[in-house]
Amino acid sequence: MTRWERVLRWEERHRLAVDATLAAALALTAVPFAADLTYGDAGATAASFFLAAALVTPLAWRRVRPELSAALVYAAGVAQLALGIPLLLPADVAVLLALYSVTVHGSRWAYRLALWGCLAGTAVVAWSGGGGAGGAAFVSVFLWSITGSVWAFGLVRRSRRETLEALVDRAERLERERDQQAVIGAAAERARIAREMHDIVAHSLSVMIAQADGGRYAAAADPGAATRALGTIAETGRAALTDMRRLLGVLRADDTVTVGDPGRLPEASPGAAGPPAAPGAPPPTLVPTAPQPAADDVEGLVTQLRASGMRVSLVRLGTSRQLPPGAGLTIYRIAQESLTNVLKHAGPDPTVTVLLQWRPATVAVEVSDDGRGAAAGGDGLGQGLRGMRERAAMFGGTVTAGPRPGGGYRVRAELPTPDARGTADTPAPAAEGTPP
Repeated sequence: MTRWERVLRWEERHRLAVDATLAAALALTAVPFAADLTYGDAGATAASFFLAAALVTPLAWRRVRPELSAALVYAAGVAQLALGIPLLLPADVAVLLALYSVTVHGSRWAYRLALWGCLAGTAVVAWSGGGGAGGAAFVSVFLWSITGSVWAFGLVRRSRRETLEALVDRAERLERERDQQAVIGAAAERARIAREMHDIVAHSLSVMIAQADGGRYAAAADPGAATRALGTIAETGRAALTDMRRLLGVLRADDTVTVGDPGRLPEASPGAAGPPAAPGAPPPTLVPTAPQPAADDVEGLVTQLRASGMRVSLVRLGTSRQLPPGAGLTIYRIAQESLTNVLKHAGPDPTVTVLLQWRPATVAVEVSDDGRGAAAGGDGLGQGLRGMRERAAMFGGTVTAGPRPGGGYRVRAELPTPDARGTADTPAPAAEGTPP
């Protein structure tokens, strides 16, 4: 910001003080040197001093209260004409300053009324000064030209001021919208991360707890079952740790993201260039990445839970097709959360059926069990079902959950999909796996 811009900004913030100072300076010039061009007696001189002060003093509010300031100046001018003083210099310049100020800073009706009032006043001054019709016409044209020039200059300044105010207002609104979008985006990202963390941690811990309980009960009778349970716990924990590293890795801008085996460091390719590591500095954090799960990965999820001892089967209806980005992950996470809830609330040894149904315009996933149903107690948090509904709502889908008639619980989610031409529902179900 330049020095001149700082001065203008300071002057804009202190309008009343600046205008009052300028009005006082003008009064020091206009009042002592007020000259009535028609009278020279003492009474007229005293009236001239009073009228000069009345004309100049309201200019202190010319930008703070432009309509009131112009009205007071014009009232003093009318009083001047009523006393028979047609021209009072230099105090009458205040009329033009009032016209300019109300044109720039006042309302539209005010500056239009001020223009007509000034034109009428100059006409009265011209015709009351004597000199005949020709002289009056010449004076009228001269005064009108000055009035019109001041008014036009005021309009130009008003237009520029309104343009600047509009630009400033637009910049402020854009800045507020940018901040609001940043807040909304941060809230949405926090909600997304919370859903991912909940799905990863809740599912993995539920499987690990179920395996640990089962292995503890079976250890006395079948040590091999305990060994298998420990292996499943280790595998589930490693998978959850990999998912956690992948999720947290994208939140750190200073980490190096590397595609590869999470258990091995990638080998440097020949000729690869990179900044040398500082002596003694720790190696960069390598975060493995992989594609996010999709609808087709529900089969692997069912296989994992079946290997852990759950009696779960997968049923597919229809022909699978490409889903919009994120929709496949939503299907997978809803199925994962539903199966996690089965582990937590359905009771011992439930029979679970996962239905993945493809329709021409929708895809549905349904997880049902024959466990406790309405008798199952919850933890009171309700994060799982709320997360499912939030995920489905982002794609215009719905989630329904509740006890089944006759016992058990069912969760069903439907998401709209692009209409695939040439595909139709295949009504024949294909069951994968049989309950042990």
